[in-house]
Amino acid sequence: MNDIVKDVIKVDKYTVKITLKKPEAPFLADMAMDFASILSKQYAMDLLKEGKADRLSRYPVGTGPFVLVKWVKDDKMIFTANENYWEGKPYIKKLILKVIPNSSVRAAELKVGSIHVMDFPNPEEVGALEKNPAIKLVKQEGLNVGYLALDQVKFKPFRDVRVRRAINYAINKEAIVKAIYAGFGRPAYSPIPPTMWSYNPNIKKFKYNPEKAKQLLKEAGYPNLSFELWAMPVSRPYMPNARKVAEAMQADLAKVGVKTKIVSYDWGTYLDKGRHYEDDSCLLGWTGDNGDPDNFLNVLLTSNAAKIPASNRAGWKNKEFDELVAKAKITTDVKERTKLYMKAQEIFADQVPWVTIANSLVVEPIRKNIMNFKLDPLGKRRFNKVWIDR
Repeated sequence: MNDIVKDVIKVDKYTVKITLKKPEAPFLADMAMDFASILSKQYAMDLLKEGKADRLSRYPVGTGPFVLVKWVKDDKMIFTANENYWEGKPYIKKLILKVIPNSSVRAAELKVGSIHVMDFPNPEEVGALEKNPAIKLVKQEGLNVGYLALDQVKFKPFRDVRVRRAINYAINKEAIVKAIYAGFGRPAYSPIPPTMWSYNPNIKKFKYNPEKAKQLLKEAGYPNLSFELWAMPVSRPYMPNARKVAEAMQADLAKVGVKTKIVSYDWGTYLDKGRHYEDDSCLLGWTGDNGDPDNFLNVLLTSNAAKIPASNRAGWKNKEFDELVAKAKITTDVKERTKLYMKAQEIFADQVPWVTIANSLVVEPIRKNIMNFKLDPLGKRRFNKVWIDR
């Protein structure tokens, strides 16, 4: 933001004027993200004076519908209703966000009523939960993509596009989606989801073709390739069971002579090592923050995003792709931006820095007495309009 925002001026009690240093088409969408939440200036200044600025994010004082009362790390967060919330006091007086890492335990807690809303169910659990008379499912098309990033910084063979194409041909993503996503996903071919504007349905699609994969590996001089395949330790809608996805990929790759070793770490370590290119390949995904294609293509795939700590986990760099995305950032006409993003997707599909796996349907099992709970396409959980029917 320091490179974008020139000045912020108070116009009146409810209006600010923001002047930019340069055109920035995604700016309004970016300003709707969590990082731009309005916080108490006085509180922030007091923390700065006390040398405790880091407390601002852990103990925020803002304008939201709930007030943070207690945070027990890796256990729970307790909130109470903000009586003065600008959109009206929430119906719920007390809200507890509880950490339960194991999906089966979360499902068991939901069944007995110890919790009311369950995040990230395993697809194989959903059928049984749906049959439970005390539970209902809330569904929403996800603004997400799950993928395998092919690290071109650490692992030299992935710098050869023939090898990357071979890996794409070798993996049967349709079978993976059918077996592991259990009807709650569809094969992905683009780095942005089909529900997002500027999605290009006509880009090249790598269908399962092991013979083609063998041919390309031989041409590239890697008939006996071997690499590490990192699997996420957590469940997400775009990757409900990374271990099973990795095992399916491992089996597919073995059929074309590629050996893989599945590696995993705790979530924090996994993310940190990936940002520093310590992997050969890694399973990851992305749920959009703001509904703008820039949030996928720029954040995840440009050369600038490949700088350590990287969000471009493949370390892929393509000048033409960068130029298209950069031009789209300064183009305010949506039709023109769409053309630029569609062309960028064509380059991605040709160069395949990832194996795109799936776009998922987000499913949230909740107790039947929870009323007016809706899923946000950006992955947020909002409770200010929710109530419990006693």
